[in-house]
Amino acid sequence: MTAIGDALRAIGGTLADIASVRLALASVELAEEIERRKRQVVLGALGLLLLYTALLLATSFVAALFWDTHRLTALAALAFVHFTCGAGALALVASRARSAPAPFAASRDELAHDIAAWRASR
Repeated sequence: MTAIGDALRAIGGTLADIASVRLALASVELAEEIERRKRQVVLGALGLLLLYTALLLATSFVAALFWDTHRLTALAALAFVHFTCGAGALALVASRARSAPAPFAASRDELAHDIAAWRASR
């Protein structure tokens, strides 16, 4: 009877070790996902801010400065620069969102591997 108890304790210990490793992996992935989301929010806010400043700068500063000479050229140039910067930041956010791995992909892969190994051992 002690051999069965020892075997059950060994299995329990192994299962606890596997669960501990999987939980650690999931917590690391969660931290990485939070940081990725923070970067996306900052880049998105930067893009929106630059697009908004393009509108403000184009209508106030440049219009007042070049009112009598080349106001349309100056307005177009500043609006283009700020629009390009804002659109670039938003495109970067979209690109990173498309190329980002699925949340907890490594944990799911490891759990699937564990389940497949467990089924193969039966």
